[in-house]
Parts: sequence; structure tokens; C-alpha cells
Amino acid sequence: MHMIRLFGVVAFAAAAGSALSEEVVYVKQASQEMAAKLIKEMAKRTAGENTAFVGDVAYYPEGTKMDAEGLAKCRLDFRYPKDVPGFRTLVWLHAGGLVQGARHWVPLADTNIAQVIVSYRLLGKEAKTGADCIEDAAAAVAWTLDNIASYGGDPKRVYVAGLSAGAYLSMMVGMDPRWLARWGHRHTELAGIVPISGQTTAHFNIRKHSGDTDPQFQPKIDDLSPLRYVAKDLPPILSICGQPPWEWKARAEENRFLVASCKALGHRNARYVELPYANHDRAVVCGIPYLELFIRDALPADLEEAK
Repeated sequence: MHMIRLFGVVAFAAAAGSALSEEVVYVKQASQEMAAKLIKEMAKRTAGENTAFVGDVAYYPEGTKMDAEGLAKCRLDFRYPKDVPGFRTLVWLHAGGLVQGARHWVPLADTNIAQVIVSYRLLGKEAKTGADCIEDAAAAVAWTLDNIASYGGDPKRVYVAGLSAGAYLSMMVGMDPRWLARWGHRHTELAGIVPISGQTTAHFNIRKHSGDTDPQFQPKIDDLSPLRYVAKDLPPILSICGQPPWEWKARAEENRFLVASCKALGHRNARYVELPYANHDRAVVCGIPYLELFIRDALPADLEEAK
């Protein structure tokens, strides 16, 4: 398997994203009110003149049976280009180990790509199980598939991505057909999934909150593990990771294995990008150019495919 290494793009991303990355950390740690203010401010800084903004949308249907605290958490913000028919849309799921974090905008250079940023229930707070987190992510993606056309977007050009815990959720929604099927959709409707430094085995915090006391880095594959759902008929996949030894232990290796397994089963558009010298946190800043190129169908071919 060949890895794409565009050093110039990565270096540019690291420099351009350094100031913005601090604001993302603040969003994770701030109160809900302060987070909302920061989200709006970041929207102004990274949006184009033609961008429309829709905030604090409930993505579960009215009448959903859930406690008030959970429903209050299940919100999304949405921004889109007003004068671009059939625009592409990125659904972004935030990081935080499924136990913390808040939705935030992604600093894409192309403001004609719409963004749907999602808050979901968190373990130890509103979520009782890991399945609750995945259910929320799937509901938000389904909302996007159901509603994007009414804003001028193309429902066949919806991409799901995230960092770390958000990457794990993007893989579960995009690979396990059960979650979108609950909303009348097929996971193959997605234009692509882009997990950035996501866990492909059973998520360590889901295991922890279910009473598993085995070591964090002991790999396990259960029905909530992306690796269980590798197949040839998945949406296009771009897996992005930092580079060992700076990345989390075994994280790059398990993502390489997921892509290799998909290819072995006949998947024709599963790709892996390793980011030189990037650790877990820096992976999102360095990975954004690849994410954007993938959404625009402009990512250079693997060396093997180019021959």
C-alpha cells in the first residue's frame, strides 16, 4: 500500500491552522453559551460573502422520546453557499473521546462547501451507552440527507468526517448499515467518509463505561467496532492519521489495516494518508487539505493507481 505525502500542503496547513486551532480548544472547554459565541465568530472568519448561516437546529424529529437534557444537546449548526446550486456538504463530528467536546467549524479554504457541525450526547453525561452517541451522529447525517436539497445542496454529495471520537462515529455511521437504515437511508448514499485519527476497534471509552477493565490498548472487535464492517460496497473512504511514534499508540496501524482490509475485499476507493511528524491533535490541522481535496474530487491518485 502506498501513502500520499504532500509535504508542502501539510506544512502550509500547519502554519495556516495554528491560530485557529487554539479557538477549537476553547470551544471544547467553554460553557455552552460561550461555545455558541465562539462558533458564530469562527463562522464569520472562515465563511465567504455568499454564506448563509442556520444555527441551533434540532436534528431529531419533534416528539422523539428522549430526556430533555439529551434533546437539548442534540443540535447542529449549518452554513451553506447561497448562490451555488448542488453544493457539496461536509457533516463534521467533533473530537473528545465521546466524553467531552463541542461542535465547531472546520477551516476549509473552499467556502462553497457547506458545513453541518454536530453536537451529540456524551458518555457520563447525557449518553448512557456508546450506541447513544452513534445514534445521534446517524440522526444528524439523516437530517442532512433529508434537508440539504431544500437549501440548494446535492444529497448525493454529502460527506461525513471527524477527528478522533468524531472519526470513530463517522466510520460507524458510514460503514455499519444499521444506523442510517433506522432513518430510511442506506450508508452507501454517502459520497464519502473521512475519519481523521479514529479508533477502528472497540472504542476505549465505550468499553470503560460498560465496565470493561482490560488495558486501553488491548484491541477488541465487537458490534460497535468499525473494523467489523469492512466490505467492498462501502462509500469512498479516506483515512487520515498522524505518524508513529507521535500519533496515539497503534492508531496509524489500525487505520492502515482497515483500508487494507477494504481493498482486500474489493473496495475500489479506500485510501490512507499518513501525515509526517503529526501527532494526534495536529492531525486535524494537517489533514484538512486532504479532506478538502477529497470532497472536491481533486485528491491526487495513489502512486500505485497512477501507474
